[in-house]
Amino acid sequence: MKRHTLKLAIAVSLSITAGTAIAADLQDRAREMFSAIPQYPPVIDGNELTEAKVELGKMLFFEPRLSASHLISCNTCHNVGMGGHDYLPVSIGHGWQKGPRNSPTVFNAVFNAAQFWDGRAADLAEQAKGPVQAGVEMSSTPERVVKTLSSMPAYVEKFGQAFPGEDDPVTFNNMAVAIEAYEATLITPDADFDKFLRGDKTALNKQEQEGLALFMDKGCVACHAGVNLGGQAYYPFGLVTKPGADILPTGDKGRFAVTSTASDEYVFRASPLRNIELTAPYFHSGAVWSLEEAVAVMGTAQLGAELNDGEVKSITAFLKTLTGKIPEVRYPELPPSTDDTPKPESMVAPQ
Repeated sequence: MKRHTLKLAIAVSLSITAGTAIAADLQDRAREMFSAIPQYPPVIDGNELTEAKVELGKMLFFEPRLSASHLISCNTCHNVGMGGHDYLPVSIGHGWQKGPRNSPTVFNAVFNAAQFWDGRAADLAEQAKGPVQAGVEMSSTPERVVKTLSSMPAYVEKFGQAFPGEDDPVTFNNMAVAIEAYEATLITPDADFDKFLRGDKTALNKQEQEGLALFMDKGCVACHAGVNLGGQAYYPFGLVTKPGADILPTGDKGRFAVTSTASDEYVFRASPLRNIELTAPYFHSGAVWSLEEAVAVMGTAQLGAELNDGEVKSITAFLKTLTGKIPEVRYPELPPSTDDTPKPESMVAPQ
């Protein structure tokens, strides 16, 4: 009996040792391809993240009067209470119009090399200007935005504090710079995968580690690497096999609209995978609601591999370890409109 117990103890010990060694090797491989989300926002070249600027940017992020209707704010499509997006296939904008693409999450967007699915904005400040002016989104103008913000003394004071030394700090560009400063703070550290990268071998269970190994061995990492597991480069959607028109609409040619280069047809920025379990539906078309289905589609379309059910489930389990600590956000108090504030435009066209 004692001998049997001893053999069992030795077997268990060897199994634990082997498992630890495998995890350590997996950690070493993963560290060569990925980085953990930092605890603090990164430094942005040309945009110092001062307390006054971040506070102003937060107010502007939640400010619906940046839109012509006074109904739509940045948070409408990038809801910080719902994974940093809006849980719709495509966003709804001014006049209840449907946008052309799925809304990307604002969480960790500061780590992307460029913004939007086609990368047409170089940074978050440039990105912030686009939806405000787009007729299908907020349908406003730089002139209207400046007039609106200048009409409220509290905003004039906040802009002066955020951009000291400027003769006329209430500008459309400063609006965007302040929003960028706030959005840079919307990072989600301390995911289980980050703990694993930092040395905690027990942060991922067996299935999650298998999923990580498959993610690297199958080639997913070729497009989804770095701190955000994506968001750094552009690739054809349907590299091996093009998905159907429901997932890859023929009318949206992706980066081609930016570069007018034939080779950029149906090319999109690789989606960042941080907090991916919170950001359904998936792809630029928002056509797929199941994360497992999205994994299977990517296997076929990008890798030319028919992943079996076990592989799909393991990779999906790994992807769920990318969910980090969501920042706690308290809704800001916004200043009241004045007689000089432009009145809202109707969302409904006159009959």
